[in-house]
Amino acid sequence: MEPEHYLKKFIEDHIDFPKKGILFKDILPVLREPEIFKKLVLDMCCSEMLKNADAIIAIDARGFIFATAISLQLSKPMIVARKPGKLPGELFTKSYSLEYGNNSLSIQKDSIKNFQKFIIIDDLLATGGTAKCVSKIIKEAKKEVLGLSVVIELGELNAKKNLDFPVISQVIL
Repeated sequence: MEPEHYLKKFIEDHIDFPKKGILFKDILPVLREPEIFKKLVLDMCCSEMLKNADAIIAIDARGFIFATAISLQLSKPMIVARKPGKLPGELFTKSYSLEYGNNSLSIQKDSIKNFQKFIIIDDLLATGGTAKCVSKIIKEAKKEVLGLSVVIELGELNAKKNLDFPVISQVIL
């Protein structure tokens, strides 16, 4: 069975969230189904990009859920990219635009210093703004982004065209 067949029934739509005109795709229902969550994590772990990465970068906040499980499964270090005011210490910070506003992400400088190759993990790829932001931080630190792994990709937005690294999606909607 293809991953999208088993996952689609666990994705809930929320109209006008977080803002009017947005159709929010919620993958959190998968967490209520431990066997489905486990299968999803194992499917995501099969990527060669993940196997070749020195560390995983999880995007705030739902990316943390999937990246933590993948990190444990593959025994890979996990780094977090957080929204403003959430991380102590010296930070790399970049701003980005998303479909409903602007924001910024930060990564602790010390967290990436011992690694060279990274894969980014998030729950959803919409416009690609957050992934591109993380990529800029990593590249400006003279490090390498091997790719992005997401649960859901909103195919009609064609965000892949705006990214200069491969994207692996479990479901394309």
